[in-house]
Amino acid sequence: MGEPQYQGQIAEFRRLGPPEMGPMSGQVWREDPRRLVFLLARYKFVSKMLAGKKSAIEFGCGDGFGMRVVAQTVESVHGVDFDAEFITWAQRNAERENINCTFSLLDFVKDAPAGSYEASYSLDVIEHIPESLERLYVDHLADVLVPNGVCIVGSPNVTATPYASPVSLEGHINLKSADTLRATLARRFENVFVFSMNDEVVHTGFSPMAHYLFALCVGVR
Repeated sequence: MGEPQYQGQIAEFRRLGPPEMGPMSGQVWREDPRRLVFLLARYKFVSKMLAGKKSAIEFGCGDGFGMRVVAQTVESVHGVDFDAEFITWAQRNAERENINCTFSLLDFVKDAPAGSYEASYSLDVIEHIPESLERLYVDHLADVLVPNGVCIVGSPNVTATPYASPVSLEGHINLKSADTLRATLARRFENVFVFSMNDEVVHTGFSPMAHYLFALCVGVR
């Protein structure tokens, strides 16, 4: 007989079966479990900043694994991505786990999502978008918001490039500093507040020494 306090958890596990990890998150777990901690910490920051919102949309949701953290504090979360395999897995998993998330296939750089939301957010996306197309991406992040909406953008810091992996260096074609990230988003937002992040810790310290950057944007222009 196991400890009584765990019997409810064991029964629920037997009823639902083991939870699944998606094609992106599962591979991160295999390659570098610590990076999965950092990934979830980024979603936790978004979740805290957007707590109480009725609706949010994630641009570049991938397999939707981290979205569940945001769904703890936001009533309804929608994810868009241009990869059909990620979207198929994310939708199936959300239905299986009864998570308040929906998904749609969309090239969100070329086309704006339908509907309006109280918040938009996008993590680890802008650095993959060619600088010539980033204007459309930022416009879509802003245009999907209600007048008092909030936008959050997260990206690796260009000053951390010497420590990036070869795979990251290949895909990160548009890295920003704190100043250039702020300037990019200020075109569409009255206020852009930039935070630094090292591993799983978010702070307001010296941004050139940060590995990751968050921009919290309010006041849609």
